[in-house]
Amino acid sequence: MPEVAERRGAAIEIAKLCKEYISGEERTVALTDIDLRIRPGEFLCIVGPSGCGKSTLLRILAGLDRQTSGTIEVNARGWAVQNAMVFQESGLFPWMRVETNVGFGLMTRGVLAAEAAARVDAALKLVGLTKFRRHYPHQLSGGMRQRTAIARAFVTDPAMLLMDEPFAALDAQNRVILQAELVRLWEQTGKTVIYITHSIEEALLLGDRMVVMTAHPGRIKQIIDVPYARPRNLMTLSASAEFGALKLDIWRVLEEEVMRARAEAEG
Repeated sequence: MPEVAERRGAAIEIAKLCKEYISGEERTVALTDIDLRIRPGEFLCIVGPSGCGKSTLLRILAGLDRQTSGTIEVNARGWAVQNAMVFQESGLFPWMRVETNVGFGLMTRGVLAAEAAARVDAALKLVGLTKFRRHYPHQLSGGMRQRTAIARAFVTDPAMLLMDEPFAALDAQNRVILQAELVRLWEQTGKTVIYITHSIEEALLLGDRMVVMTAHPGRIKQIIDVPYARPRNLMTLSASAEFGALKLDIWRVLEEEVMRARAEAEG
């Protein structure tokens, strides 16, 4: 399978972005001086210690929160752009069948029924869930629920796909399968993907680049180009000595921040 042939995703430029939370007289700085340029169709992974503001940044990009200062431009315009989010928990509506969950975003956007049905069909085929379209979430495995959530994200054809540790709750086998599935979908569609993970290994397997963030308040400590060509055999790559050495090097970059975050949490 070739690398993404057409990069149709969003180009994003973040400049001097800061986020503060104020409660009474208490002021908490979550993010400070974030400068980041994301290429169209890039698969960007963000790693960092707990509490460093990774999810806050994702929420701001999604339009669910507002930065205190700084700017975000998407495709050289204002930051609002059609996007979709996938969380650690699938967030499916338990009373809706798979096909209704997948098509919910289309319904809220007023897409005509015939077009919505065709797009749901295509999304279910993309993630291999056509035979389960009439099932309810409780009838699915954890991996299948996450595939449903991914189909729901792709069906609206967003320019930007925002993923907050989407496979963290899965067992190791399902995680490997869905990592490969996600890369296949990304290669087919050319979306811009911003993917949060605590796993250096996952970031190296999936990403074009990796952003390493500091402990609270979150800053960008280092941006690392992932040196592996695509397509990647994820299992073969992860077993190589070169991969293990790079993973260790990145851990040394991140370890200081993880320990600092733990020390702050313990007072």
